Amino acid sequence: MSRIASAFARARAENRAAFVPYLTAGFPSRREYLDHARTLLRHADVLEVGLPYSDPLGDGPTIQQAGETALRDGTTPREVFSWIETLRAESDAPLVLMSYYNPIYCYQGGGERGFVRDLAAAGADGLILPDLPPDEAETLIPEARAHDLDTVFLVAPTSTQARIARVTEACRGFVYAVSVTGVTGARDQVGAEVADLVSRVRQASDLPVAVGFGVSSGATARQVAAFADGVVVGSALIRAIQDGGDAGALAAEIRAACQR
Repeated sequence: MSRIASAFARARAENRAAFVPYLTAGFPSRREYLDHARTLLRHADVLEVGLPYSDPLGDGPTIQQAGETALRDGTTPREVFSWIETLRAESDAPLVLMSYYNPIYCYQGGGERGFVRDLAAAGADGLILPDLPPDEAETLIPEARAHDLDTVFLVAPTSTQARIARVTEACRGFVYAVSVTGVTGARDQVGAEVADLVSRVRQASDLPVAVGFGVSSGATARQVAAFADGVVVGSALIRAIQDGGDAGALAAEIRAACQR
């Protein structure tokens, strides 16, 4: 069983949703990133590492700004891989990279094949691909399988049942369900259609379903944990760091709210 599968199974056995915090690599600075990642890892079932990219169409202003900060500071994919390697040496928690496809395609270490190879060598467990449809991942998916990397694709409330079946077939580890048709960002409530989306995903797949885009607090995490297998939180944690607050305290609050 993979680390990701084990993490979700352990959370399920403890009657809670898995907590999946997201943090942009290189934020708030290259010097400080690892310390903040370590703080989140103390509460995480799975840590999502965001590869900063200059045109993150699926991200809201908070994560966009974090990515711009990291890029201005000189963060590169190779450095992100080195941070993953460091975190892997310190923790057994699953580490999943979220990356848009352009940095993968343009990777100077050998394009798609080299990116997957180096990511796996660093100790990552999976790859979340927000802008790459499975239909266009016919070369990446086999590469990931060859290196024991789980591939995670996204479904949305607007996804048809046929589309959900196609996406979940290409997923390993878990399925990422977005709570809104739009960009990432902290919100006060999670729409009622999200529970229906999770139910429809479960009709197509036995994989765990993690919900992201919009979870901002213990209250919204509790809403999602009632019906989903995992709760993904990014913007709220980044905003806490930006404001000089305690992202660890927020992470602890959300982790506690994942208990059913």
